[in-house]
Amino acid sequence: MDTLLGFRGDNHTVWETDGKIHVQILGTLKVRMGDVVLEAGEVGGPKARQILEILLLQLGTPVSKSRLIDMLWEGSAPLAAVSTLESYVSVLRRCLQPGQGKNGVLRTTTGGYMLDPEMVDLDLSRFDSLILRAEGSEPKIALPLLRQALALATEPLLGSELLPGWADAERCVHAARVASAGILAAQLALELGMNLEAIRLSQEVLDRDNLNEEAWTCLVLGLEAGGNPLQGLQALDDCRRVMDRELGCSPGPVLQQAQERLLRLTSAADDDFGHVIGALLSIQEVVAGHGNSAWQHAGNAGKVLGFSPQEAGSVIFGYLQRALGAASV
Repeated sequence: MDTLLGFRGDNHTVWETDGKIHVQILGTLKVRMGDVVLEAGEVGGPKARQILEILLLQLGTPVSKSRLIDMLWEGSAPLAAVSTLESYVSVLRRCLQPGQGKNGVLRTTTGGYMLDPEMVDLDLSRFDSLILRAEGSEPKIALPLLRQALALATEPLLGSELLPGWADAERCVHAARVASAGILAAQLALELGMNLEAIRLSQEVLDRDNLNEEAWTCLVLGLEAGGNPLQGLQALDDCRRVMDRELGCSPGPVLQQAQERLLRLTSAADDDFGHVIGALLSIQEVVAGHGNSAWQHAGNAGKVLGFSPQEAGSVIFGYLQRALGAASV
């Protein structure tokens, strides 16, 4: 009997006939068999559901009974663990392959069980396949593939299993893969000149993990390439604060170089803030040791970056006076 394959697009789900059982484990568990949909609580209870999820994570690979027992009871298995496990598998079979006995998707192997990969369409497998194809493709082909993969992974893996340690470990590994895919997509978007998309993709990664320096880098470079130096500087300041508070460190050399470029871009603006940044940079040139006698030997009547010492101080002091005056009103 034909069953329906479902895959999530940007804001919709498309179903098509392909003869397989469709299973979703990105988010809460859902199994679709023809016109029957089984939710997480309808596959035989918590233990039966976990057996299904463990076998899905190892789709096509046998999992031994001893391994299943260790994962299900996490070191506290009952005395009759093997027979109890077998009873859960029987319940699961009745849910997945009613009337088929042992001849359906859930197969018995030597000392364990396996799900037949030819009979299962799994969203996690499609995610993995899309990532693999993207990694071997040129940017214009890879970016759409990564978009599809990320659209599948908008919810965490195994959303139905919040407590078991094995589920949490799998969820963490998958979350790292999603973040890597998001960063790769952002990098490709930058390479293709799609700065707004690079910014969006980077922000999505940071919304889940604000300590991801690669995502901060893509965000800042996207803002720089898009001609938004002030926003880039704000993002850099946010990054610095987060990393200092959580890790006790500063952004790496790539972001430090980006900060210098953004400051110089900002200083070129013919407004108060641009003038202040230019004045501060001129002072920094001297403080950083770019020639101990920089004021005297930089040319332009003893100026650095267009400012004499007196001019730089006057610009900064005047700006502070105006800012403090506005704040007190």
